[in-house]
Parts: sequence; structure tokens; C-alpha cells
Amino acid sequence: MINMIYGTAWKKENTASLVEEALLSGFKAIDTACQPKHYREDLVGEGLENAIKKGINRKDIFLQTKFTPISGQDRNNMPYEASDNVLIQLEKSFYKSKQNLKTDFIDSYLIHSPFAPLEDLLKVYKTMEEFVTSGEVGQIGISNCYDLNLLAYLYDTAKVKPSVIQNRFYSETQYDKEIREFARQRGIVYQSFWSLTANPHLLKLTEIQTLAKNYKRTVPQIFYKFLNQIGITPLNGTTSKTHMIEDLDIKNFSLEEDEVNSILRYI
Repeated sequence: MINMIYGTAWKKENTASLVEEALLSGFKAIDTACQPKHYREDLVGEGLENAIKKGINRKDIFLQTKFTPISGQDRNNMPYEASDNVLIQLEKSFYKSKQNLKTDFIDSYLIHSPFAPLEDLLKVYKTMEEFVTSGEVGQIGISNCYDLNLLAYLYDTAKVKPSVIQNRFYSETQYDKEIREFARQRGIVYQSFWSLTANPHLLKLTEIQTLAKNYKRTVPQIFYKFLNQIGITPLNGTTSKTHMIEDLDIKNFSLEEDEVNSILRYI
């Protein structure tokens, strides 16, 4: 199981150097999107290429990107035309992602967020299923989906079941308890973003602070380990090489069940 994914949103012109740094520091998974408004997917590809030149094997890297519907795009800078029908939008976005990332195979491809009408959402998902059966994509899923009924409907109607749901992990959605349980029961990986940013109150908990001292670990290391142990794969967008190395160094210890539960009661 991948225990952490490097997130590339809002890295702008520093994206290539940070992706290279992340991969050389030990990250095995990269997340991006074909959404120029928030991501430089082209520079993710450049950073990956530079890391490969320095000895990183592409086959060892889990590369995830997304189709962003028009509602999430800057209409002055997007990978398709506003006049394109939704399947042409998907086709152009997918082609652009492969071009940007300099690859013919994308390990994981997500719908960036649900969109209306439902009929169009299902058309897009069914076409993404074809990307899997044709061998161009390893797995598919959805991001920013906080409606359990929609996720369940997508799952039930899909031929290629969603493998991933990626959501903001925060209190406003009760930390997606029902969605996470649904995902757990069906073998869907739950990826979290804003895991640290949205939860300063959790990082200040006496329980986490005490565990950090007892294990001689940083507070983020304890929280990331906690997330892993409850079945969550967090995104990590740090720009610090020191934090990259520290945050990845959580394989060599485990929290006790009662320690996990002491944090779990707050979410």
C-alpha cells in the first residue's frame, strides 16, 4: 500500500523542482490534475523526467491525475473549448495529461469533482472505464465527492468499480465517516487532502503531542501514521525537503490500538 502521495496543487513555477525533490526524497506517488488554474501538470511531467534521469524508475512511481469539469476551470486557460461536449472535453483533457506527463500510461485517473447533469457524469465515467480496459489507465475514481448516495450509485452502476475517492479531510463533513466506511467495505482507497492544513486543532491535541514526545517523532509524523492505521492515504504538499524525508519516515513504528483510539474519538 502507498502510505503517502505528493500533492502538487498551487506549486506554480516551483512544481518541477519540488516533484523532482519529492521523488528523490522517497515519494513513490504523485497527484496532479489537468487544471491550469491550480496545477502545473506540464511541470509535474518535467520534474518526473528529471528524476528519472537521476535514477528514479518510472515503473516504481504511482502517477495520478484528474479530469476537471468546466466548473472547476479558468475559462481563459483550460485544456478544451467551452463549446466542446463533455466527452470531447474528457478526450482532450486526457490527451493533454498524457502529453504533459510524458507518458502513455496513467496509474490512476479521477473525476476531479461531481458535476451536473448526472447523465454527463455517467458518460464521462463510462468512457474512463474504456481507458482502463484499453490499458491506458490502471484505475479510476472520483475526488471531492461528499455525497454518499452519489458515490454508491456510481459504484453500483459501474462496470469498472471506482478504486479511489479523494476528499478534503475536515470537520465540516464529519471527516467523511460514512463515506470512509463505505469505501472500506468495498476496497476503495480513501485519499485525504488538507489533512494537516484543515486540522490544526487535532495537531494540538494533548494525545498527539504526548505521542510525539513518547515516540520521539514529529507531530505530523504521528498524525500521518494515525491516518495510515485507520486506512487513509494522505496527500502531502510540503515544500520542505526536511519535512518530505521526515513525513515519509513513518514505516518503522506503529501506534498501539488504544493510542489510535485516543485520537479517533475526535473524528
